[in-house]
Amino acid sequence: MLATTVDLVWGLPTVMLMVVSGLIFSFYFGSSYGCIQFRAFWHAINVVRGRYDDPNDPGQISHFKALCTALSATIGLGNIGIVAIIIKLGGPGAIFWMIIAGVVGMATKFAETSLALTYRTIDEKGRAFGGPMFYIEKGLGIKFKPLAKFYAISIAIGSFGISNMFQTNQSAEILYHSFGLPHYITGLGMAAVAGFVIIGGITRIAKVSSFLMPLMAVSYILGCLVVLAFHIDKMPALISLIFSSAFKSTAMAGGGFYAIHMAMLQGVKRACFSNEAGLGSAAIAHSAAATAEPVREGSVALLGPFIDTVVICTMTALVILSTGVWETSSQVGVPLTAVAFDSVIYGFGKYFIPVSALLFAFSTLVSWSYYGEVSCYYLGGEKLILPYKIIFCIVAFLGSIWHVKAVLDFSDIMTGLMVFPNLFAIFMLMGKVRTMSNNYFSRLKAGEFKTHR
Repeated sequence: MLATTVDLVWGLPTVMLMVVSGLIFSFYFGSSYGCIQFRAFWHAINVVRGRYDDPNDPGQISHFKALCTALSATIGLGNIGIVAIIIKLGGPGAIFWMIIAGVVGMATKFAETSLALTYRTIDEKGRAFGGPMFYIEKGLGIKFKPLAKFYAISIAIGSFGISNMFQTNQSAEILYHSFGLPHYITGLGMAAVAGFVIIGGITRIAKVSSFLMPLMAVSYILGCLVVLAFHIDKMPALISLIFSSAFKSTAMAGGGFYAIHMAMLQGVKRACFSNEAGLGSAAIAHSAAATAEPVREGSVALLGPFIDTVVICTMTALVILSTGVWETSSQVGVPLTAVAFDSVIYGFGKYFIPVSALLFAFSTLVSWSYYGEVSCYYLGGEKLILPYKIIFCIVAFLGSIWHVKAVLDFSDIMTGLMVFPNLFAIFMLMGKVRTMSNNYFSRLKAGEFKTHR
């Protein structure tokens, strides 16, 4: 029953809603320079570099740390394992649709974060809290508070499943099969280290993420480039295959119109799951950024889907396709990616992929704990935060030693349901976002913002 509900909640209508919404936002927030993705991209890079940082702005962390924290939550095991699965199910063409959905999701992230910064709350300790529950209540009015509470409850429950138990469970499985490490050792280690990190709140989480995230991403990309260097001669044909397979049938995907449908569905779903554009979750991390300009952080946020989906997921896909293991190996998920690495340098995948998977899983774990923390703060104030953190760490350990599919399914349902109140609020407030966006970029063009480096 729960599995059927998961398929319903995360079915084609939900996925298409997320993509179509992103398309609308892309043009609606754009200008004569093009969609918002192009309008804000290079400015976002300058912001992340610290060019517009002002120590007097409200917030707790820098733009760079906010982006790293949000990316830590989205870059997880899916970037290594689920990409391999969608190639098996949808063929090479799925990668084309995954990239398209990733680009489209950049506009949704821009809107979510701009609204989150506009309606965030700064408490008496100077801590900034924001996210969809805040802009639903404050932006739409008090009569929508039940909807805001539903969103907060959904993300709090969702944080225990795919972003917690699933991460520790899969990490324990990978380390057990690769090195014979007992499941409970992995669980205890991840829970203990996560507890140390999350007890320090967003400041410590962001500090760890800003170190771990660049290290993980750069190391993984370099590893992929090593594999691709051995197959550089195949790249032109491979890119042609990805594009052509997006619009024609392949034997692997089943043939005919069904193959094209599967390529599109699998690619788009992977992108939506990966970058979380439409869920509103990343806006919670970005809300802690030190800035007085909501659109500035919104611009930073749109880099998330680009890095997560367009860069890292695509690198995984190219490794799997260039090595040919997607057609020759019976493995699926993370093991298939490991086989692809091993096909170039024996033993490379055996050690590199498990370590990468562990780091990706841990980063997702700690960042999503903050999303649940802010949700608890919204629902009941400071008194709920510590109990939530304790339960979160206990659940992390339990996830490593036993797999409760019903819990994960229920978590997936609640996470999927977050899409609807979040996108409803964005559509209701999109006029405000466009007004703020046009005003901000007009001031930017006029040189009104002070630069600091």
